[in-house]
Amino acid sequence: MDPDGHRRGTLRVFLGAAPGVGKTFAMLDEAHRRRERGVDVVVGLVETHGRAATAQMLAGLEVVPRREVHYRDGTFTELDVDAVVVRRPAVAVIDELAHTNVPGVRNAKRWQDVEEILAAGIDVVTTVNIQHLESLNDVVESITGIRQQETLPDEVVRRADQIELVDMSPEALRRRLAHGNVYAPEKIDAALNNYFRAGNLTALRELALLWTADRVDDALEKYRHEHDIAELWPARERVVVAVTGGAEAETLIRRGARIAKRPKGGELLVLHVARGDGLAGAAPDALARHRAFTESLGGSWHVVVGDDIATAILDFARGVNANQVVLGATRRTRLAAIVSPGIAPDVVRGSGDMDVLIVTHERAGRGRRSFQRRGSLDARRVTAAWVLAVAGPPLLTLVLRQAADLDALPTVLMLFLTLTIGVALIGGLLPALVAAVAGGLLSNFWFTPPIRTWTVTEPQNALAIAILVAVAVAVSAVVDLSARRAVQATRARAEADILTTLAGSVLRGGDAVPAMLDQLREAFSLAGVALLRRDETARAWVAVGRAGTDVPTDPEHASTAVPVQDDLVLALQGRTLSAEDLRVVSAVGLQAEALLERDRLRAEARSARAERERTATRTALLAAVSHDLRTPLAGIKAGVTALTSSGPEIAADDERALLSDVAQCTDRLQALIDNLLDMSRLDAGAISLVRQPVTLDEIVPRAVDGLPTSTVVVDVPETLPQVMADAGLLERAIANVVENALRYTPAAEKVHIVGEQLRDTVVLRIIDRGPGVPDNRKNDIFTAFQRLGDVPSGHGVGLGLAVARGFVEANGGTIEAEDTPGGGLTMVITLPAAGGTP
Repeated sequence: MDPDGHRRGTLRVFLGAAPGVGKTFAMLDEAHRRRERGVDVVVGLVETHGRAATAQMLAGLEVVPRREVHYRDGTFTELDVDAVVVRRPAVAVIDELAHTNVPGVRNAKRWQDVEEILAAGIDVVTTVNIQHLESLNDVVESITGIRQQETLPDEVVRRADQIELVDMSPEALRRRLAHGNVYAPEKIDAALNNYFRAGNLTALRELALLWTADRVDDALEKYRHEHDIAELWPARERVVVAVTGGAEAETLIRRGARIAKRPKGGELLVLHVARGDGLAGAAPDALARHRAFTESLGGSWHVVVGDDIATAILDFARGVNANQVVLGATRRTRLAAIVSPGIAPDVVRGSGDMDVLIVTHERAGRGRRSFQRRGSLDARRVTAAWVLAVAGPPLLTLVLRQAADLDALPTVLMLFLTLTIGVALIGGLLPALVAAVAGGLLSNFWFTPPIRTWTVTEPQNALAIAILVAVAVAVSAVVDLSARRAVQATRARAEADILTTLAGSVLRGGDAVPAMLDQLREAFSLAGVALLRRDETARAWVAVGRAGTDVPTDPEHASTAVPVQDDLVLALQGRTLSAEDLRVVSAVGLQAEALLERDRLRAEARSARAERERTATRTALLAAVSHDLRTPLAGIKAGVTALTSSGPEIAADDERALLSDVAQCTDRLQALIDNLLDMSRLDAGAISLVRQPVTLDEIVPRAVDGLPTSTVVVDVPETLPQVMADAGLLERAIANVVENALRYTPAAEKVHIVGEQLRDTVVLRIIDRGPGVPDNRKNDIFTAFQRLGDVPSGHGVGLGLAVARGFVEANGGTIEAEDTPGGGLTMVITLPAAGGTP
């Protein structure tokens, strides 16, 4: 349901690793199954790509007519969203979710069309390839050498109600391709030798499987959370390694990494618990080294807060659905282990279905390097202090009464003082006060004359007893104050560790606010965190950042709401936090606000910089065209004036010459205006692409059409693979480069255009024999309004190559200038082959 209570349609996605695995076939098969069950199914749009088997699957299904869109000199068809919504079927089948619509359609992307249909309450079944997911774009490019231009946000697919992976082995897909079931016969060899190499397909298949597995993990975690399932469901090997920050940490991390790598897809999570006994007190530089070491092994580093270390480890392990916990053997000596065996026994007792591995190391059993003062007085120490405070004075009195040589009052008072100080050191103020009072009373009754009475006859004896009590109280107060200061210092250090970790996640991540919120959620074991801003226009809270599975959408519905500013609130869902924890959360909220302000200022700076560049462009444009517009206009005016003033007696040869001059000036003016318009579109980011497979042996002849055939030699083989490009823009780019080359080529020389294949790319070289360009100026020739020394005056405003570079890069290619052997300049245009697009 949407916020207004209307039913939203469900989205089912058939995900494939590569073109040709059978996504569209599976989608249409699902449509037939639903139709046979009596469901109202229509085909919104299906691309058959000339595959007969796919076209046959459309038989028997109602197809909604496509919308025709006129763009430039062509007519294209796109999904008719309005027609589908008006028809209002139960299910709409729509192919190629990542498709980019032709300019003129309401939405730029097909997934936005699908969102409209889903909002109308219509279920959608669709397809997408793994290489079209935005987060994997760089990975796919590194594998295939081809950068996908048509992408969609991962979140669009992650939000789908169902995701079904259509899988096929690389060998089977290559056989399908060789049999002509994927591409036309003339494209098969190029595809098999480029995009559809076995290695490429294997890597893409692994990407698809891993991405789907992560999506399944998300769904599993959400299900366990919604149904309050605490038991482990170990769907994959997840190993949690708990480290203290000591020298043994690397040994434990290595062992955990080996365990995680045994099954394919295992995951290593290294955990440090901030503040508390056993796993606290590590130096920040040591933790930084361990974090870097963890990440070098492919693991992830995590920091959580917990007073009970064993509970914190187990809560974290259950939260990530881990099935194994790795701990280091205690560094305590045998004697120390008898008194306090460490956290391992507690973790083992509470582990349940999780395996706990205790790993020995070189420091095991050797004791700690230095005594670490506890941050607080734990229950065992306080209990021992009370026992000593109650039983100690009577026992000491009994001993002193039996030892005749120790019953002198000064000795007695010093021993009672020693006992009181000992109690204070162990248990703090209150037990020490009891011990001091008991010692004073007993020393008075048994050892101060007159004995066995509460009377003190000597003033110095009364003073001595008073000093005993006062010193005991003072020492106890100092010990208690020290304990409180230690608690505060430990908490401050833990808070600093957490904030350091959060700051580190921000510095390492590109999306700072979500990264910080996710670290905050993890550190305090929360179910969800959201940074909410009040939208006064809509009178609602809007999430500017979120993390977790149970994310609050309103401060009133959150477990805890921490105000950051009047219109900004940090909403937490999960356990109740202490006042100290909330102080850290408030600091994180202020950091998040600063990050939002930083992003806003950066956006304003980018906008201002773009405006400055546009202003500079306009200034340069006015300066450049002041002469170049007047020149052809003056030529046209002079020719037209001569023709009209001469009357009928003008000679035929003179008339033809004047008309030729007018035509040439008009052509120059038209070319100048075209380049100015193209440059304006490039600067404004208003270039609209219709990229499809095209062949250079068709594009290049059209680009040089109209040029004297004696000046251009074209050598572009028909066997070159197709390239993904907008044919019109690519043609204009090549034409500009060729015209620039002809302008500076001597009359006796020719411009050569040579095409060749280089791995997964197609390279076009435009070679001239002109004066060339110095190396330190080669990049400058692609800058708008630049005229270099080899450019004769009066020949354009320096836009041709700038427009060419913009058009080539818009098509996913590159253009560079190189020296021609023997003199001249060679323009090298490199374009990705079309093997990666269905």
